[in-house]
Formats: sequence, structure tokens, C-alpha cells
Amino acid sequence: MDTLDLLRLGALSPMTLCFALGVAATLLRSDLKFPEPVYTALSIYLLLAIGLKGGAALATAPFGDVIAPALAGIGLGIAIPFWAYAALVRLGGFASVDAAALAAHYGSVSAVTFIAALAYVDSLGMPAEGFMPAILALMEVPAIVIGLLLAREARAGGAWRTALHEVLAGRSILLLAGGLVIGFAAGPQGYKSVAPFFADPFQGALCLFLLDLGMVAAQRFKDVARVGRFLVVFAIGAPLINGTAGVVAGWATGLSTGGMAVLGTLAASASYIAAPAAVRLALPAANPGFYLTAALAITFPFNLLVGLPLYAALARLIQG
Repeated sequence: MDTLDLLRLGALSPMTLCFALGVAATLLRSDLKFPEPVYTALSIYLLLAIGLKGGAALATAPFGDVIAPALAGIGLGIAIPFWAYAALVRLGGFASVDAAALAAHYGSVSAVTFIAALAYVDSLGMPAEGFMPAILALMEVPAIVIGLLLAREARAGGAWRTALHEVLAGRSILLLAGGLVIGFAAGPQGYKSVAPFFADPFQGALCLFLLDLGMVAAQRFKDVARVGRFLVVFAIGAPLINGTAGVVAGWATGLSTGGMAVLGTLAASASYIAAPAAVRLALPAANPGFYLTAALAITFPFNLLVGLPLYAALARLIQG
């Protein structure tokens, strides 16, 4: 399977097409809309399902197989906000508070992009290691802390501590970490008893969730022209740089081809759930038009439509 085949499969996968349908619904001004409780239920289901599956796989994974990729993931989460902040301030001319907010978003990770990456590599017949959800949980927080600490406003007011509590107690971390603990404690045998609910319907629930996200992302497309040319370039270039670094880090730490692609996707993704919550509290002066538009309206669609097959193709190329 060559790069063109990977791109075609990525563009024509049900999850990508459902996202595109959501975008089309908004652009056509359709009355299609998900009730808020449905969105909440789907996000709870997907996050807990990923955590349970990852915990069950972690229970049987040798510690030596997990530690190097975990350290690589944490290292990426620490390094990315530093280079992003420097580029945004020195090359983009952004104010410190806005650069720090963006650095926090791009250093942290998107759970939804991660879930889509797992489904994508599975569809290619090269599944990632089962413990990858643990890497996701480890990567979500460090970059947010660093991004907030880069801003003088957060350091001076101590607001980063309150923001960190909101991130750690927020839905994504709580469900992922809780699911990992439950899955680890129950083991593969225990997970098997709930698999008919958490494994079999997973792909369908993901399609519904991405349909809704397509509508949400399209609502911010009008803001793209307002954020400036540099930020648009950054929102596409940063995923390519970070994704490449993630794939190479996965190769260096012994991950499979699918694992390399997923780690690359994690590094390339930008948080638009946990990071906005933290930034809203700790950096109220930061412009949400910058970080929400860049992460949700540019980087997320780019990764879903183009990034996933590119990172998978790069992983296959490196593995030979």
C-alpha cells in the first residue's frame, strides 16, 4: 500500500466522511443539531472506552515495552510548547500571553484526534500497541503547565494552580485515567465482559461524534481569515513538524508501525478541550479567537483529513 492509497483510505473512511458531512451541514445552514446531552454522552462513552481498553492491554504489557514510549511522549509534551512559544513570539510577533496560550494548546493533545488515529491504523491492519491510551494521558498535562508558566500573568497571579486542578479533574483526564485504572485492575478477562458494549459499537459512536465536531469546527471557519496569515501557516506547519518528531520518537523507542503513526498523531494534535479550560482560567487576557480557531478550525481538520495518512505513510517508510 503506497502513500496515495493511505491518503485515499483516510479521505474515504467513514469517520472522515462523517466529519465532512457535519461541515457540509453547517455550510448549507441545515437544521441538523446534536442536543448537548448527546454530545456529552458520546464523549463520556468514547473516553471511557479508550481508557478501559488501554488499561486491559497495559495489564499484560511488559514494563520495559511501555517505559521508553512513555518517556518519549512526556518529552514531546515538554519540548513542543517551548519551540512553539519561541516561534510565535519571535517570528509571529505575538504577545507573550497569546503565544503561551497557543503553546499550551499545541503541546497538549487532542483525545478525539487520538481516537481517530487508533481507528485509522486499525483499518489499515497495523494496530497500535494497546497501552497507547496511557501515553495520551501522560501527554495531556505537562504542556499545559509549561504553557501557563511561560506567561508572566499566570505566574504572577498563581492562577495556573487553579487551572491545573480543572484540567486534572476535568472529564477527559478523569475518564481516561479512571478507565485505565479500571481496565488494568480488571485485566483482559474482565474487559472481555464489557467489550460487547465498549468495543463493538465504538466505531459507530465515533462517527456520530465526528459528525457533531464537523458542525462545531465549521462554525469557526469564518474566523480563520481574522487570525492572520502567520497563525494559519503555524496551525498547519506545527502539526507536520511535531508529527514527524513523534513518528521518529516512536521508531526510536521501538513502537510498531501503527504505534509510530499514533504517537506522531498525538504530537501533531492540538488540545481543544482540556487546554481551553485551563487557559480560560489562568490567562483570561489571551485571545480565544487565536487558540480556538487555530486548534479546532485549522489543525483538527488538517490532521483528520491529511495528517493521519501522512503520519502513517511516514511510519511505514521509516520501518521499511
